[in-house]
Amino acid sequence: MSTADKQESQLHNQSNSALYDCTTFNPERKNSRLYNDDLAPLQPEQRNWGWFSIFNVWSNDIQSLFGYTLAASLFLSYGLNGWWVMAAIICSGFIVMLMVNLTGKPSVKYGIPFPVLIRASMGINGANLPAILRAIIGIFWYGVQTYFASTAVAILLTIMMGGSDATFLGLNSTAWIAFVIVWVFQIMLFWAGVEPIKHFLNWAGPLVYVVMVILMGVVWYQSGSELLPAINSIFASGSDYTGTSLQAFTAIVGTMVAYFAAVVINFGDFSRFLRSEKEMRLGNLVGLPINMMFFSFIALVITAGTLVLFGEALTNPAEIVERVDALPLTIVAALTFFAATVGINMVANFIPPAYDLANLFPKHISFRKGGLITAVIAFFVGALWLSFISKIGIVGFVNVVGAIIAPFFGILVVDYYLIKRQHININDLFSDQPDGAYYYYKGWNIRGLIAFAIGAIFSIATVLVPALTKLEGYGFLLGAILGGIAYWLLMRSDAVKPNQV
Repeated sequence: MSTADKQESQLHNQSNSALYDCTTFNPERKNSRLYNDDLAPLQPEQRNWGWFSIFNVWSNDIQSLFGYTLAASLFLSYGLNGWWVMAAIICSGFIVMLMVNLTGKPSVKYGIPFPVLIRASMGINGANLPAILRAIIGIFWYGVQTYFASTAVAILLTIMMGGSDATFLGLNSTAWIAFVIVWVFQIMLFWAGVEPIKHFLNWAGPLVYVVMVILMGVVWYQSGSELLPAINSIFASGSDYTGTSLQAFTAIVGTMVAYFAAVVINFGDFSRFLRSEKEMRLGNLVGLPINMMFFSFIALVITAGTLVLFGEALTNPAEIVERVDALPLTIVAALTFFAATVGINMVANFIPPAYDLANLFPKHISFRKGGLITAVIAFFVGALWLSFISKIGIVGFVNVVGAIIAPFFGILVVDYYLIKRQHININDLFSDQPDGAYYYYKGWNIRGLIAFAIGAIFSIATVLVPALTKLEGYGFLLGAILGGIAYWLLMRSDAVKPNQV
């Protein structure tokens, strides 16, 4: 590092010294059963992520194979004009941006990951409930995304080796080899650490955009003048959705918000690495609504183009690339889709469960051990995706997953901003003594558990109870709101007064 760079870094740390409240962390807390080095507060000099790193977190999430498949499915499921579906996806981007700005801010301030932050509202032991639920969801998504990434690798292997007819659990031998290759590659990348993962994301995200734009251009060219007129009507013809246009629009918004639910809840796992809150807000703005505007347009054109070209909707971009019959594009696209899907799997579905599992037994499970546990369980989830799990229905699957953890968003936000007034005792987050601020009742905040139960029961019911099917897609938002309101009503007597801050 040059002298000028060192001076700039020193000035940056000095100018933000008031922002970070982890400098008073008591070293004696390292002896607590709640502490390990992976969960410890990061000091300002340990943080080197900027807005571009956050932008690429979202780029890889949105532009993964599963993310594209979900978006394409929404164009086909609700009988709306394609432009209105695109508008709903962009609207969801603004909502998610606002939500992650709220959940990310405390971790920027204190340098702690989600499972440590949630101790303030759920208790030092109660935090294990959201942590284990988030870990389970992450493990499921990790297995699913591993399968989707393997479909891109399977294309390359089929080109080189040919396919096979014999199948097991819906996958032929080539597909199984591809699945194992992706699974092992991800473990190796995770083992390299957070910084190599960040660099991987920084090139995978932009590259996927280039390939998607090229694919859109090829589909548009082959579709000719039929494409744009088709966008206004082609999606409505095959849908059996019976709700109003407004209900369809809001359901799409809710489903897309639910898709990001897991990352919204634990965004602190990433924002703790950021240099400032300003960097976080800029990365979220560019990475979410702006990014989704371009992505949804690409998905709109390609999905409509497949209907025009092939007479059927193709929602997996790997399959689309195969159909357009351009070998160089097929090879480059397969590699890029693989990279993007692996990238988001690292960020959204590998790192968070690793932290969450480490939080269960900090003295016995490290960040790396948590990652290995995640990978082993997720292997079986991915292996069963095609033959069993996917039969649930992709949109319903997303909504159920989002509904389970929705109340924790409302609880976390209400607790930090309204109850704690944005001030947390960093040392008591690592204290298991009865006089600790977050010990509550034997380490559990019973009122927090009640608030979670109220929100979770209702949000899950909106997905699973036939009488509430008109609320399909709203599970996450309703659960978050109800969980937050219930928590406020139960905890308001403990709220810090403004003159006490």
